[in-house]
Amino acid sequence: MPTVDFVTVDVFTAERFTGNPLAVVPDARGLNTEQMQQIAKEFGYSESTFVLPPENAENSAEVRIFTPTMEVPFAGHPNVGTAYVLGQQADLFGKPVGDRLRFEEKAGLVEVELKRDRDAVVAATIRAPQPLEIGETMDAALIARCVSIDADAVRKDRHTPVFASVGLAFVLTELRGLDALGQALPDLSAFREAVERYKGDGLGIPVFLYVRDDVHPWNIRARMFAPLDDVPEDPATGSASAALAAFLIEREPAQDGHFHLTIEQGVEMGRRSIIELDVVKHAGEVTDVRVSGRCVFVMRGSIEC
Repeated sequence: MPTVDFVTVDVFTAERFTGNPLAVVPDARGLNTEQMQQIAKEFGYSESTFVLPPENAENSAEVRIFTPTMEVPFAGHPNVGTAYVLGQQADLFGKPVGDRLRFEEKAGLVEVELKRDRDAVVAATIRAPQPLEIGETMDAALIARCVSIDADAVRKDRHTPVFASVGLAFVLTELRGLDALGQALPDLSAFREAVERYKGDGLGIPVFLYVRDDVHPWNIRARMFAPLDDVPEDPATGSASAALAAFLIEREPAQDGHFHLTIEQGVEMGRRSIIELDVVKHAGEVTDVRVSGRCVFVMRGSIEC
């Protein structure tokens, strides 16, 4: 029976068994879409990735990203983790691996820069593949029911819950404090109601809750829930963090500048993750969003197909 090799890494951390776990198949040639989906479901991680030769030889690889239930066009921690894994290799589909990679994905091209320490890759930075897109707003009371908190805990005075995307859409929702954030639990019936009422990007209603530090507003704590996608909670969500960073900076009064944000996630799950973001704003618009994180290897093996 044919087999494919895999590795797993913990992403947005330098410590094993924290951060967000990711399964990577570094050479997925020979697998079809159904097999990729089955393997992603078997791992049960929020995402698994499958690496294929690029369609355009100028790019490094095609990367397909699967949750346990569907293929998604872009995600943050799968790109950071996949880049980390591929960066350890001497070559990728016959070409030397340098410090810059470019992935073909459903959402577009994802540019990657690797950070090395004594020739070993320790971290990766990815550039969001799409500009910020802000979608429809959602009823704050419904979002509060989705995560089992009081409606007054949602900071509607700053913004109503809103879909935002730089490649994958999330419902950004600011809460009043860490107590409310810590109390959040997904309510499946409310999520099902939300899917009936709001279309989003057609990939469900992933809710990204966050709390800003009043003294240091670019230090943020967050949680992400997508129970209808078999992800009751995600320990680190780079694509949501990128969308939030772009959203906040675009609303920032300053017209131009470079902004650095740090988002801490997964604390309540015992899988603390640190996501670093760099955002460039020019003439009132966000022109660049980059997501950075460290990674560490956890497991290696093979899968019978």
